[in-house]
Amino acid sequence: MSEGEVPPPSSGDGGDEPQPSTAPAEEEQDAAAAALARARAVAATKGLRPGMKPRPKRKWQPRGVLAGTGRDPMTVGEQVERLVGDRGWQVDVAAGSVMGRWPEIVGRQVAEHCEPVTFEAGVLSVRADSTAWATQIRLLSSSLLGSIAEAVGPDVVHELRVHGPSAPSWSRGPRRTSDGRGPRDTYG
Repeated sequence: MSEGEVPPPSSGDGGDEPQPSTAPAEEEQDAAAAALARARAVAATKGLRPGMKPRPKRKWQPRGVLAGTGRDPMTVGEQVERLVGDRGWQVDVAAGSVMGRWPEIVGRQVAEHCEPVTFEAGVLSVRADSTAWATQIRLLSSSLLGSIAEAVGPDVVHELRVHGPSAPSWSRGPRRTSDGRGPRDTYG
């Protein structure tokens, strides 16, 4: 170029004055259109169409872990524990356990001479064979309560009531007398 010549308009790479161009705006539109086209192609390969609701994503879990959600079968023991817990039968089941495992809990010798009769509101009633054994069990009541608490847990049996042997009632029946003194020292 000579000194008198005017340079031709530049293409935007190094001229003195920047020329306004529409090229960046067109490139952005082309990039957006290309991204939209790619997203549509991916959706089409997945079988999705415009307006469809997205499917919820499933969390992956290995098999057998779903037992707590109720999908896998539970063992009978787990089902029974759940039923007892739902119904609030823990104390009743523990009391039944005391009555069923009585010889195991108190020992063979004590179990031969006394048996549990009833359980109501934390009070276990026991019937002894004789008055001597009833007295002995009353003396052992604190250690028996400790054994019961160890076996079925605390706060199940609060009190142990010991009853002696039951005698027949002479107040009714064919042997009743209106002015008699009763059987006196016949039993016990």
